[in-house]
Amino acid sequence: MKKIDRICIVDDDSILVYGMKLMMNEVDFCEEVLEYSNGLDAIEGLASIVNDGEPLPLIIFLDLNMPIMDGWEFLDEFIKTPNYNLDNVSIYIISSSVDPRDREKANEYEIVKGYILKPVTTNDFSEIQEAIYKKVV
Repeated sequence: MKKIDRICIVDDDSILVYGMKLMMNEVDFCEEVLEYSNGLDAIEGLASIVNDGEPLPLIIFLDLNMPIMDGWEFLDEFIKTPNYNLDNVSIYIISSSVDPRDREKANEYEIVKGYILKPVTTNDFSEIQEAIYKKVV
């Protein structure tokens, strides 16, 4: 299966991010990984990418509980940014929260394509890669 060009991880847990990147390498998931430790850094970094004329990552893995700007605040800001072409972007929530209200709230965002409970597995990446590949083909 073809690798995804660019993805983004927005999570303040550096150990989790490191583990995710190792698993992604195991399944040949993507070419490039952008990392941000909070929603505000991600908003600013993604805006810079768009301003440079580059495409946004196809996938954003988003934690809900982070300092400075949490996942919900990131989502609200991200979807209202006018110069973003969000048609090709899929956001997957990665969270340790089993609260059904979080899942319900995530489903209210059209751009959110899934809710993955931590810890993330190589199987999660394989399923997402397959879903993205089917969407692109």
